[in-house]
Amino acid sequence: MRTTTRRTMILVAAGALGLGGVAVAAPALAGAGPFDRPAATASPGYGWGDGMGHGARNGAAGPMGSGAMGRDGRCAGVSITAQQGTLTDAQKSTLAAMAQEEKLAHDLYLAFGTKYDLVVFDRIADSETQHLTTVRLLLQRYDVADPTVGTTHGKFSDPAVQATYDKLLAEGNASQPAALGVGKKVEQTDITDLRAALTGLSAPDVTQVYTSLLAASERHLAAFTRWS
Repeated sequence: MRTTTRRTMILVAAGALGLGGVAVAAPALAGAGPFDRPAATASPGYGWGDGMGHGARNGAAGPMGSGAMGRDGRCAGVSITAQQGTLTDAQKSTLAAMAQEEKLAHDLYLAFGTKYDLVVFDRIADSETQHLTTVRLLLQRYDVADPTVGTTHGKFSDPAVQATYDKLLAEGNASQPAALGVGKKVEQTDITDLRAALTGLSAPDVTQVYTSLLAASERHLAAFTRWS
């Protein structure tokens, strides 16, 4: 195990999560939809980043070979330039749920980055930090309560979110390949959920963010796949 100093995020999740994705409502999650969450209440998750990096940390060979430029999930960030629009109550709930997904993904990747010496986890964890910051701006714009305030790494106020995190963490802690598999699972779910969230969405700024998140989540998936 290596030790690396990282920024500490003060985040909290409320509401419900599926295993790797977010559900808008709080009911039980077992038995349906991706990651055992109820498909009817599934809402989007995230994955920003340009997918480009500098191989493994400390000069070690990355998955593309020694000294090669590797896809490590590095994030360039996205600014919100589009105008504010109008959201339905359901779309506001989805937006709030996205913040929960950002904390879940961040905390998982940060934990795996501590356990395994793979730069891909560090880069994408940093990306999730930027995602949450951007989503919080949208929450402020639309006067939606931010559910990600006040808890520490790996701790969630909602029992369903905590159970999701614990399950995925245990799965990824089994081995390095398993951790990469969890990363792919989270990003695959994010892609599906973001596509669904864009349907019927008219607010220009939220559309801009979701579209950016979708493209970047696809690059995150490619990064995890390359390192697998």
